[in-house]
Amino acid sequence: MIFKSINPFSREIIAEHEVLTNAQLNQKLKLSESAFKNWRNTSFQERADKMKKLASILRAKKDELGLLITNEMGKILPEGISEVEKSAGNCDFYAENAERMLKDEKYDTPFTSMSVYDPMGAVFAIMPWNYPFWQVLRYAAPAIMAGNVTLLKHAPNVIGCAKAIENAFLEAGFPEGVFQQITIDITQVESVIASDIVHGITLTGSEMAGSSVASLAGKYIKKSVMELGGSDAFIVLNDADIEKAATVATQSRMLNAGQACICAKRFIVTEKVADEFTALFAQKVNALHQGNPLQDGINMGPLARLDLAEKLSHQLEKSLQQGAKLVVGGERENCNFQPTLIDFVDANNIAFQEETFGPLATIIRAKDENDAIAIANNHRYGLASAIWTEDRENAYRLARKIEAGNVFINSLVRSDSRIPFGGTKKSGYGRELSEIGIKEFMNMKSIIIE
Repeated sequence: MIFKSINPFSREIIAEHEVLTNAQLNQKLKLSESAFKNWRNTSFQERADKMKKLASILRAKKDELGLLITNEMGKILPEGISEVEKSAGNCDFYAENAERMLKDEKYDTPFTSMSVYDPMGAVFAIMPWNYPFWQVLRYAAPAIMAGNVTLLKHAPNVIGCAKAIENAFLEAGFPEGVFQQITIDITQVESVIASDIVHGITLTGSEMAGSSVASLAGKYIKKSVMELGGSDAFIVLNDADIEKAATVATQSRMLNAGQACICAKRFIVTEKVADEFTALFAQKVNALHQGNPLQDGINMGPLARLDLAEKLSHQLEKSLQQGAKLVVGGERENCNFQPTLIDFVDANNIAFQEETFGPLATIIRAKDENDAIAIANNHRYGLASAIWTEDRENAYRLARKIEAGNVFINSLVRSDSRIPFGGTKKSGYGRELSEIGIKEFMNMKSIIIE
């Protein structure tokens, strides 16, 4: 079997990648097992030196790697370069903080007692195409700094990125087998999860993929972390700074052509300011330029695959049939989907109920702040939310009522190495980043000495 890497703007095949045979996959698993025996016994300093070197390599090659991202999945070049820089920053963060985060924890008992953190083995990662470097380095930097090794199954359309990341690890001096990308088909996933060396599974992807992989993790009694879909609420209250809210709303929905789980997708606006916000939002969306992601002056590239663009077109068409009003955009040619805004969406609309993975923004009008919170929580996803209001005290009170893993006040929702990230409900479970992220794939072992 061959995976084809297709440039989503030009539709040209830019690379082909052979899927591993089962025999080749078994060799990868054996190498992972062998590498773990040595890597787990290395010092934090040795790991940190290599991780710092990796960060330097990523920064030195950011233009080349950013171009690879653009060619494989279509985001504009500045966004691809920024993604590589952010990934390098995460490597630095864990190089500098892993040892402190994993220090022994002592307890107040009449006898000596403590918890220590041991690496588990291999972490098997199934990662998506939308942030092909960041999603990988987000989990891999802490996992490897903790003494684990990892096996990466990347999305079929960004295998070039997967191979580039593996090459960067090797160039930084990491032993073979510490980080391996494995080009495998879905039918081979179970054999990896069943392998004795694999003790943790992390997946970022769709609700359906998460359900399937989490079932296999449960079958083989393996720890898993799931970061799944999102339909993030962006709540605008009466006293919000409407101009700033509309500016950030545009950025939050249209960044990466709207292809992110934490993109704002449901813009819930109180009736008093709905017309003003919608007009400003439409103005800013209309000013965006979609097109060739390598061309100066382009704010948004194509969607990553044709099937994704077709699905979004269907969701838009159905939304309008269900009573939504088209404000801006709506046109599509192949993978090129114009930035689009629709108004008067309600809870029965497909654009409300489903995750829309592309540049489609929806306005939902709420009676007041309590109604806005109720609308935000009326969803099976609970990844992140934003609240816009000048009353910080009230914002904190409302944030506590939001059913989501992250709530940002007057700010763009984003991930940060210093802050735990993850969702609730059908958006998944477990956390990445910060101290809790590095501990997700560790064995917390209690030691008691009388």
